[in-house]
Amino acid sequence: MGIFKLRKNKRFGYTPRYYKGDTEGSPFEIKHKFDDYRSTAGSMGGIKTRFNNAMEDLRGNPNKAANRRILYIVIVLLLVFLFIIDFDLSIFFR
Repeated sequence: MGIFKLRKNKRFGYTPRYYKGDTEGSPFEIKHKFDDYRSTAGSMGGIKTRFNNAMEDLRGNPNKAANRRILYIVIVLLLVFLFIIDFDLSIFFR
């Protein structure tokens, strides 16, 4: 056994007991539950590509109430953040 040699991993030819062929894909494939329904899950790219995919996913959402709820949550969190850092909101009003 050499000092600089790495051990090789053992390989096993395991097949599950009740697995009947490749009807739904491999049983060893790790896949998220909602990957088939999201356009943003599979593609990897730059930040611009990710942002564009997320915006398309948001616009294509048929549930407009959820989009409005997300907008309200973002506004409330932004106001809480501005309150924490003592931002003066009076510059927007006369």
